[in-house]
Amino acid sequence: MNLNSAVFFDRDNTLNYDPGYLNDPNDVVLFPNVPEGIARLKNEYKFKIIVVSNQSGITRGLLTAEIVDAVNDAINAELQKHSTSVDAFFYCPYHPDFDAPEKVVCRKPSPYMVVKAAEKLNIDLSKSYMVGDKPSDILCGINAGVKTVLIDYNNDKDAINSLKKADKTPNFIASNFSNVCDFIISDYRENLIEN
Repeated sequence: MNLNSAVFFDRDNTLNYDPGYLNDPNDVVLFPNVPEGIARLKNEYKFKIIVVSNQSGITRGLLTAEIVDAVNDAINAELQKHSTSVDAFFYCPYHPDFDAPEKVVCRKPSPYMVVKAAEKLNIDLSKSYMVGDKPSDILCGINAGVKTVLIDYNNDKDAINSLKKADKTPNFIASNFSNVCDFIISDYRENLIEN
């Protein structure tokens, strides 16, 4: 069986602007170059595109699973205008302040959602990537054994410094979505040549 390579993305503040507990699909606004970048990764390089996100707004009573699903559908509707889409959305609705430890096991920085996605979609994690805007995204990727990209739209030195202090520096730090895709494609092609 052929295994797939994948790019795992955080959702809020990585793919789309986050007003805080996004609860209206009509408020979905993607960052510049997200549709074009995902189209390149998926259509040209055959990556599976998977979103893994913490959605504790559900357990906090600020969102419902139906709202999260509707926002995810709205993201895919935007991507489909560029002939591309997310292959699967995984999210963790729990938070340690509200839920038992056995429920919170899915929450990033745990690699739980990445591992589940890999099992479901036949993914080779050694040839895959995790992209997010927070240290928990990078730690999730490291814990799952994938290469990591921190997308730093706002020049957030705190996130970078906390990762460096923990000796968990991402493989790449990008200032915009085009940088993310350029790094992944370049790195992936180099590895294909080496192997």
